Amino acid sequence: MIIPANLIWEFAHMPLYTIWNEGTWGEIVFAAVHCTGGDILIAMSALMLALMLSGRGWPLVASTRRSVTVLTVVFGLGYTLFSEWLNIVIRAAWAYSDLMPIIPILDAGLSPVLQWIVIPLVAFWWVWRPFNNDRDV
Repeated sequence: MIIPANLIWEFAHMPLYTIWNEGTWGEIVFAAVHCTGGDILIAMSALMLALMLSGRGWPLVASTRRSVTVLTVVFGLGYTLFSEWLNIVIRAAWAYSDLMPIIPILDAGLSPVLQWIVIPLVAFWWVWRPFNNDRDV
């Protein structure tokens, strides 16, 4: 679920970046696929780190599922904020278009931030559905 959801999100928010108006279709497709590859690496790394820190009893213990979910989102979001700053401010590898809503305090685009909140939470909800009636003892 993570891979197609991120690929769809990448294509959907492409107009919020300058590449949408300045790039060729080939460059836009490459950027979306390339960024989806990065999203996969971020998701795997965030999940692995969360499991290493609080994965005892995972996936059977409800409290562990909750902590792994929260930590995965926090780690993914943290890396995304760092990456947006690094690639926009320092490297100038990409830029937001005027259409991108900016979060004032973070000075980051709203769309990539929401991507790393919405997609992981929906994915975890989907995966945890069979366990939703379980309660910790």
